[in-house]
Amino acid sequence: MVCTIIQGSRLGGRGGSLTMSLVLRAHPQGVCVAGYGQSGGNEILQLLPPPTLQVKETQGLCPERDFKVECGGFSNRPVYSLKYVPDTSLLVTSGPPDSSLQVWQVSAEDSDVIRPVGAIPTVNGTGQPWAKIATVSARAPWVLHGSRLNSVQITEVESRKNVYMAASSNSEELSGLAFLDGNTLLLCCAKGQLCLADVRQPQSPLEAVSVPSAPCGERWCMGVGRGPQGSDSSSQPVACLSSGGHLTLTDLRKTSESLASAKCRVPSPSSGAEFLCVSWAPALEGYLAISGFDGTVHVYDTQSWDSSGREAEPIFVHRGHAFGGSDSSGGPPLVTVHTWHPQKPRTLLSAASDGSLHVWDWVQSCGKCG
Repeated sequence: MVCTIIQGSRLGGRGGSLTMSLVLRAHPQGVCVAGYGQSGGNEILQLLPPPTLQVKETQGLCPERDFKVECGGFSNRPVYSLKYVPDTSLLVTSGPPDSSLQVWQVSAEDSDVIRPVGAIPTVNGTGQPWAKIATVSARAPWVLHGSRLNSVQITEVESRKNVYMAASSNSEELSGLAFLDGNTLLLCCAKGQLCLADVRQPQSPLEAVSVPSAPCGERWCMGVGRGPQGSDSSSQPVACLSSGGHLTLTDLRKTSESLASAKCRVPSPSSGAEFLCVSWAPALEGYLAISGFDGTVHVYDTQSWDSSGREAEPIFVHRGHAFGGSDSSGGPPLVTVHTWHPQKPRTLLSAASDGSLHVWDWVQSCGKCG
């Protein structure tokens, strides 16, 4: 395997550390990054990618290889999660000290400012951790948010109207949530339970099912992939990743059973597993990436996995952040988030706690995928 860092930048500003969201627009695509330093003045930036990332096919060397800042703003609180609201010019962020959301307006063409336009409170959110968020624009621009199972709700972003409140008395902390489609939600608890919910049945109590063979005492997160074209939401693959490096692949039609499992050779995460991340490749069937343990991103091909749980070898490890120096705390950089490019099969973006943003890909010499 040969890795090419298409772009590496240091962007953290006063916040130092970065979270990231890929902003999918027609022309061009962009990247939003934000800082999560504990002091005030955390930057939120929308970046235009270099031309090499705006074309679907590789076109060789390009003289312009840098991101350009399109617009920006400042948050007076750390940004731990950042999501673009599809079909709008809005961003939604969350972070300590509570579970409320902040809504931001990305600048119009005649301005270079990202400005705050409001906040969305969480019902029963007092004293709760920062909220996990997901966005969709099926009927209207919605944000799914909550920090615990009994505080999950959907809010219409523009009107701030609450359109769904989950029925649960379970106060398990959430590590992630996702829209499977306009009606179906998937929630992941930090202790390793998955929960399906239907927006059309708000009174139905939520039932959390444990990830198969989930070791106790580990923190879990999830990643939801795309199902085959034309299939329903139940065929979307789900990967669950633990802070101990256990990876379990499940079927939404029976979350109590695993399709495959493996053990990843990773160190114990230095951040208390706050930034564990697992994501499926949108254009490479069976491929996924994990991060949040150290300054690396591991890529795996899961197509040959079985249910034995044996140790799996990554097909590639991106180590670029690990060589970037120390972060604001003086420790080695930690990858805080990664995401796949939607059209370029083997291109990923990753951000780290030293404020670095990398765009990279790898060449697979065996020619088995592509």
